[in-house]
Amino acid sequence: MATENRILVIGSTGAIGRHIVWASVKAGNPTYAFVRNTPGNVDKPRLVSAANPETKEELIHNYKSLGVILLEGDIYDHETLVNAIKQVDTVICVTSRLQIEDQVRTIKAIKEAGNVKRFFPSEFGLDVGRHDAVDPVRQVFEEKACIRKVIEAEGIPHTYFCCHAFTGYFLRNLAQLDATVPPRDKVFILGDGNVKGAYVTEADVGTFTIRAANDPNALNKAVHIRLPNNYLTQNDVISLWEKKIGKTLEKTFVSEEQVLKQIKESSFPNNYLLALYHSQQIKGDAVYEINPAKDIEASEAYSDVTYTTADEYLNQFV
Repeated sequence: MATENRILVIGSTGAIGRHIVWASVKAGNPTYAFVRNTPGNVDKPRLVSAANPETKEELIHNYKSLGVILLEGDIYDHETLVNAIKQVDTVICVTSRLQIEDQVRTIKAIKEAGNVKRFFPSEFGLDVGRHDAVDPVRQVFEEKACIRKVIEAEGIPHTYFCCHAFTGYFLRNLAQLDATVPPRDKVFILGDGNVKGAYVTEADVGTFTIRAANDPNALNKAVHIRLPNNYLTQNDVISLWEKKIGKTLEKTFVSEEQVLKQIKESSFPNNYLLALYHSQQIKGDAVYEINPAKDIEASEAYSDVTYTTADEYLNQFV
């Protein structure tokens, strides 16, 4: 039963971590949040802040009201990390891109604790085993792939979670740089706009993550989120938006060569966002066949989950 699976979320106040905490509580799992005794980051990119308006302080207050067990510590403090892990069955890591390699510390703590039944490393994006991404995203994907190798070499029971494109970063602005809402006049389309991408709300990422955490069939497999109503091309998404606002947008198609040039000339976060957009919308890194022996398609395994469609998500901006 779900209540027997004690879940620890590392990175619990982040953009995805908060939704995993909320989903875990909703599912009835005893939920633990590993938190640092430091102020929240207020210097976040505008798009991140728009998609995740709650502050760290507000989240902590909310978690307490929900009965979440707060465990203070730091991934760089081995003792507090081990002590936290000893109290749970499942560890879900949702740390930032800058801390991917530091997950070896968590793996070491899991080995020492000796009680963890499942570890979700910090992936939560495109499948790092199937991609044609360019830097700076490629470097992050390679670091995540290295963590997979360490997990498997250490014999850690695990689930890899591939949820592709968050609506907060891909849909709320129709993948337009420096925008936090969909455009109403003109839109830039990467490539020809006909490559399928997989979109999912951050809240639904939380729901599917906890379903997988409570599913013995997801042990030592990768879970892929490509929801039927959200498996769309950029042209599909723009068409949905145009119908809602009753207006045809002026379209400018940007070639792959131009996108790659812009990635090299841009600084963070635009270079990173562009590389993500390039990976999904030009290279088609969300389009692949899964291997049933080691992969699970979330929409099939958890078909009873009612998820937010791209069409429904865009309604809030009309």
